[in-house]
Amino acid sequence: MTPEAFDKACLGLPGATLSVQWGDDHVFKVGGKMFAVRGTGVTLGGGISFKASDVAFEVLTESGRAAPAPYLARAKWVHFPDLAELDADAVTDWVRTAHGLIAAKLTKKARAELGL
Repeated sequence: MTPEAFDKACLGLPGATLSVQWGDDHVFKVGGKMFAVRGTGVTLGGGISFKASDVAFEVLTESGRAAPAPYLARAKWVHFPDLAELDADAVTDWVRTAHGLIAAKLTKKARAELGL
């Protein structure tokens, strides 16, 4: 998957926004809360990180496909060091799930304002 395709997949989700933080990391948020990151700062030299479900976190990290994300592992975030090696459809599904997990924690008012 290309960085541009990753950005497009994230920004195509309802209420998603992009901010550049920690140098040049692309931080994708919904309702002001992060759901995915692409870049070089928090992602330790590149790749992507995103929120995963409890089950997906265990499966991806125990299988060795992903590593617990630096600074965010306790919140069940995973890290993939090389975006180019990943299947675009799988990544799109993962970020859709990450977006849904974070959006579900927003207040009813915030979800309504975002059209969720």
